[in-house]
Amino acid sequence: MAGERRPGRPRSERTRRAILAAALEELREHGYGALTIEGIAARAGAGKPTIYRWWRSKADIVLDAMIDQAYTNIPLPDEGSFAADLVAFLNATFQQREQRPILIGLMAQALLDPVFAKAFRDRFLFSRRAELRKIVERAAQRGEVAADVDPELLIDVVYGVLCYRLMLDHLPLDEKAAEQIAALITRAAR
Repeated sequence: MAGERRPGRPRSERTRRAILAAALEELREHGYGALTIEGIAARAGAGKPTIYRWWRSKADIVLDAMIDQAYTNIPLPDEGSFAADLVAFLNATFQQREQRPILIGLMAQALLDPVFAKAFRDRFLFSRRAELRKIVERAAQRGEVAADVDPELLIDVVYGVLCYRLMLDHLPLDEKAAEQIAALITRAAR
């Protein structure tokens, strides 16, 4: 697994980044179903043994790439109010639209592989929830969230809508959706 120290040479950060970038490029071109370790290795200029030494599966590579992108592309906003923070956070999240097929692939893999499901939940989903929780906690400190409101339920509602729209693709995840979700959560928090 990605965090474990294995025998052999230490991991090269440059090679690691090349592998993660290659995985994302392969995904954009071919989709999750057609993604292979061979394709990633060829594009990254890395050997398959190196990849298998650092990651258990293609899903684990993609997971690391998504985690890196989430922390780079979705900063924790501090706009001065709960509603504004939510809108900024959701807009940054929704701007990652090209990640939809990747996330769907990871969700499907999580249903098939219990070991990966735990990693996906613990390392990606829970870390994204933790970022949103910081926004909710800051709002509670400012008095914008009532004491009797369950913050975990607010977070569930946000991510429930996000996951539902990601899976079904029946309605957009855009600025309007960010504003509507933020307004709903802000009202519920009072």
